[in-house]
Amino acid sequence: MDGMVSMQSMARRALVLGGVALSGAFALGSSLYAAPAMNDPAGAAAEHYRDARLIDPAIAAKGQEVWEGTCASCHENGVARAPILYILRQMTPEAIYKALTQGVMVPMAAGLDDGEKKAISEYIAGRPMGTSAPVPIPACTGPAAMFDRAQPTAYPHWGVDPGQTHFIPADKAGIDASNVNDLERKWAVAIPNATRIRSQPAFVGGSVIFGAQDNLVRALDQKSGCQRWEFETSSEVRTGITVQPFDAGDPAANPLAFFGDVSGNAYAIEAMTGKLVWRFKAEDHGSVVLTGAPTYHDGTLYVPVSSLEEGQAGTPSYDCCTFRGSVIAVDAKTGKIKWRTYLVPEPKPQHRSVTGKVLNGPSGVPVWSAVTVDEKRKRVYVATGDNYTGPATELSDAVVALDMADGRIAWHYQALAGDAWNGSCEEKDKSNCPEEDGPDFDFGVNPILAKSKAGKDMILLGQKSSIAYGVDPDSGKLVWKNQVGRGGVVGGIHFGMAAHDGVLYVPVSDVPDGNTYDIAPNPGMFALDIGTGEYVWTAPAKDICNGKEFCHPGYSAAISMTPDLVFAGSNDGHVRAYSAKDGSVVWDIDTTGEVTALNGAKGKGGSMSGGSAPMPYKGMLYITSGYGFAGKMPGNVLLAYGPKD
Repeated sequence: MDGMVSMQSMARRALVLGGVALSGAFALGSSLYAAPAMNDPAGAAAEHYRDARLIDPAIAAKGQEVWEGTCASCHENGVARAPILYILRQMTPEAIYKALTQGVMVPMAAGLDDGEKKAISEYIAGRPMGTSAPVPIPACTGPAAMFDRAQPTAYPHWGVDPGQTHFIPADKAGIDASNVNDLERKWAVAIPNATRIRSQPAFVGGSVIFGAQDNLVRALDQKSGCQRWEFETSSEVRTGITVQPFDAGDPAANPLAFFGDVSGNAYAIEAMTGKLVWRFKAEDHGSVVLTGAPTYHDGTLYVPVSSLEEGQAGTPSYDCCTFRGSVIAVDAKTGKIKWRTYLVPEPKPQHRSVTGKVLNGPSGVPVWSAVTVDEKRKRVYVATGDNYTGPATELSDAVVALDMADGRIAWHYQALAGDAWNGSCEEKDKSNCPEEDGPDFDFGVNPILAKSKAGKDMILLGQKSSIAYGVDPDSGKLVWKNQVGRGGVVGGIHFGMAAHDGVLYVPVSDVPDGNTYDIAPNPGMFALDIGTGEYVWTAPAKDICNGKEFCHPGYSAAISMTPDLVFAGSNDGHVRAYSAKDGSVVWDIDTTGEVTALNGAKGKGGSMSGGSAPMPYKGMLYITSGYGFAGKMPGNVLLAYGPKD
C-alpha cells in the first residue's frame, strides 16, 4: 500500500485509537459535520481534523445530488484520469471549483450552474468555501527576495546523495554535538486548515522550498522565512522537493525543481521563479498518487508511481483491482517519458476473493519511496509494496534493480512472498479481499546504497515488518536480515533510514494498530553494522505521552544525520538528536506547542511521519511537523531553528 498506509483499515484504527465513533458523519475536531454517509470511512479518517464549521445541510444535499447524478459514473468506476473520491477529498473546495470553472473539468461541468459547482466543491472537500484561503506569508523585499547563484543546490537528492543515505557532511550541516544545544526557534510558518506537512524541503540560492496540504509550493528565505514565490498545484504536495544541481556562481543557471502531488501529477518548475516548465499525469488510472520524491540524475528524472486503489477496494461494489506500480524515466528538460517499467503484469479477471468474487489481478506493487542511483553499475533501485489482489507476484515486497538506459529489470530480491492485501480485508464485507489476505508489509523506505566498514557496497532495506535487510547489489542475494522491532501495518520501519561510515541507523515506529502480534513492540532508534546487520547500539524510545491523544513513542518519519548526530522526528511530536556514536539523546525539543507564525496564523506541530526528515543546513535546522492521519497527532508548521543570538 501507499504512504498513507491503508485507507479503510487505518480509518478504523485511527478512530479506535482516538476513541471516536463515526456514523454517516465526518469527525471535525470536537464537532461533527452532519453529512450523508459516503460509504468511505477512509475519507472520514483522513478528514478527522478538518475545519469544524458546518456546511449548510442544503448545500451538502445539493452536492451529493450532483455527485451521484453527474460525477460518480466516472469517478467511482475506474474511468481513466478520473480520480477516485478519496483523492478528490485531499483537495480544497477552491481547487475543485477552479477545476470545474477554469480547468480540465469545464466540459464535464457545462450543464451545471454556478451554485451547483460550488455545492459539489464543498461536498467533495468536506468544508465550506472560504475556510481554506491561505494567510499570506510576508513577501520578501530587498536582498532577501533575491536568489544567490553563489549558493547552488545543497542536496540534489531527496536522500542528499545518489545512494539516498540521508548523510549530510559537516560543512553543509553546520550543526554538530558541540553547538546543537544552542539552537532556538527563529521563525515558523503555519499552513491554515492543514493537518499534516510531509514534503521534505530543498535548499537552493538561499531559499528553502517545500510543498504543503493547501496545494501550494513555496520558496522562503532561509534566514527570515519571508516568501519569494508560491506555485499552485492541483492537490496536496506530499513528495519531497528535488532541485537540479548547478555550478556555484553560474550567472545563467536556471535550475528546475521537481515534485508530485496526490492526484498523480508530476511537475517541473523554475526553482528561482516558480514558473511552470512542464507537468504530466504519471498514469491514467484514477487512483494514481505520487508519494516518493523524484530522483534527478544526469538529465533524467526517475519518478516512482503509487496509488490509493488499495483503500478504494474497501467499497464492495468497486471493480477491484487494476493499478500497476511502475517507475518512469523522464527527460528532465521536457517531461517526455524515456521509458516506463511496470512491476506487475496486466491484470485480468481472476477467481481470487475470499468470498468467491471474481477479482482482477494481479495488481498493486506500488513504489512509494525515492529511486536510488548506482552510477557504478548503471542501475537504479526501487523498493516495492504489496499486491492489491492475487495471484501474488514476485516483485511485490521487494527491491528491484533496473538498468538506467532502458528500465530493464536486472535482478530482484523479494523479502516476503504471497503478500496480497487491500482495504476490503478489514471490512465486514470482504468481497474484494484476495485469498492471500496480507499481512500488508510493504517497503515504504527507499533502498540505501552504502558501504560497510570493510568497503563493500550494500543495498540496505527497511520493511513495515520491522525487519532490516542487507542485499548484495551485484547479485541481488540476501546477505543478512535483522528483526529490529515488532512491525505492523502502520510501520515498523516505515519511511526512512540513514547510513554512514559502515553503520545503518534504523528508526522503528511499532505503534498500536489494532492487530495482535507474537512479538512485543520495540519503538526507538537502532544502529546496525552495514556488513553484518549486528547491533552497534540500541536506544528504545521512552513513552512520554502520559495518555495524550494520538501520541505514541517511536519514529515513523524519515531521518537525517551528520557525522556525529542523527536527527529524528517522533510520533510523540518531539525532534531528537541522537549521538551517532552511542545512541544517547543530546538534544530534544517538543514541536507540539502553539506558535504564532510569520503570517500571523496560529499553528502547532504534531506527530512526524512520511518522507520528510529534519534537515540541517548551514547552521539551521528545518522541521516539518504534523501528521493528522492513521491515529497520529495533527499539525501544520514548518519550523526553522538556528543558533542563539
